[in-house]
Amino acid sequence: MLPRALPIRPLLAALAILAAPVAAADGPALLSVSAEGRVARTPDVAALSTGVVTQAVSAAAALRDNATRMAAVVTALKRAGIADRDLQTSGINLQPQYRYADNQPPVLTGYQVSNTLNVRIRDLPGMGRVIDSLVSQGANQINGPSFRLDKPDAALDEARREAMAKARARATLYAEAAGLKVRRIVSISEGGATVPQPYPMPMLRAQMAMADKAETHVAAGEVDSSVTVSATFELE
Repeated sequence: MLPRALPIRPLLAALAILAAPVAAADGPALLSVSAEGRVARTPDVAALSTGVVTQAVSAAAALRDNATRMAAVVTALKRAGIADRDLQTSGINLQPQYRYADNQPPVLTGYQVSNTLNVRIRDLPGMGRVIDSLVSQGANQINGPSFRLDKPDAALDEARREAMAKARARATLYAEAAGLKVRRIVSISEGGATVPQPYPMPMLRAQMAMADKAETHVAAGEVDSSVTVSATFELE
């Protein structure tokens, strides 16, 4: 006995119900891209750290000698036009010093004191003279310099515009390669912004006065500010 044929209209309705979820899931084509914007600027601020390291037989003598020499360093900085707000002590350390020998217990030989001062310099052309004056006044430790922008917001905003323009161009390229067009932006997010940081810096040690030498040369160059953005585009 042959099975009875189903009515045509109910069968089409059932097929339409089954196909509805598939059509809903088949939404617009989306494309996500990331791009970086980067701009270079001449820095207007430099950061360096300077300090004095002293040694003496007693801790009190080492600390006293260090304080005297550090006071001269600070005076030299202020004479160079460095404001109090641009000076910050970053560390004062007192450590015992020992002499070691094979199969012998360590022997205390004295104490070492280091005092380190972070300095922000706004007159970049005069930085070489500042460094020379520090050494001539007793500084025997100089770290840096590193360069940055005092107010980086304008550079970062330009990097954002560049990143977004790159993202749009990249989305258009992919869409055209796929035979589609960019319809609109669905979402934008910033992945991160990078600006030059003043610390940490490579260490340089000054062991002698520089009064008889040429002025220390410092080249500021350029610093980069960058921003990364991610954007999702709807294609058609």
